[in-house]
Amino acid sequence: MSMPNKQILVVEDEAPIREMLKFALERADFRVSLAGNAAEGRLRIADQQPDLILMDWMMPGVSGVEFARELKNGATTRDVPIIMVTARAEEEDKVRGLNTGCDDYVSKPFSFPELMARINAVLRRSTPGGEEETLSVAGLEVNAASQRVTARGEPVKLGPTEYRLLHFFLSHQDRVYTREQVLDRVWGQSVYVEERTVDVHIRRLRKALEPHGFDGMIQTVRGTGYRFSEKV
Repeated sequence: MSMPNKQILVVEDEAPIREMLKFALERADFRVSLAGNAAEGRLRIADQQPDLILMDWMMPGVSGVEFARELKNGATTRDVPIIMVTARAEEEDKVRGLNTGCDDYVSKPFSFPELMARINAVLRRSTPGGEEETLSVAGLEVNAASQRVTARGEPVKLGPTEYRLLHFFLSHQDRVYTREQVLDRVWGQSVYVEERTVDVHIRRLRKALEPHGFDGMIQTVRGTGYRFSEKV
């Protein structure tokens, strides 16, 4: 089941693949714009911001990974989900790509049903009103549309940074993140913030959650960073 009328930008330097993707996506009722490189991609985004970007890993000039990092650091583009299309399926490459903020991968050659399933899953996670509009765990709930947080129905007052932190952690449960990774994902790489700033905001978030009994879910992983988990 596709999500019709969503705008997808395909950034791919090989024209036959671009056209093939355009044909398949339009048949699934998506609106499609095309770019052959990062420079064209910037123009398409300036003309109309897409709901999702399909990005080729290897492109002449600015690579897909470099362009993805640029977009994830941009104030207006950081929340646009990116699926990387690549022939390089090695684990190291996947980790590098995910560290730029890419939301998913599909490796060539891929089937169109697989591609559509991944696109729809990413769109559902990122679209207000989709399945992931409300993130919750054990009674702690974040409503992305209203940006309200409740704990077992009681409102939790958070500052904007603490809200972004909590939303990030709820979206990425049971994974360990270094302070640097948290900075990149919550503040953005274009903003200079010292790593200890993360600790300050973690303490504030824990203090806000403590009266409701959820502060223990933000776990310090000694020598590494932080993890959000309901498991002790």
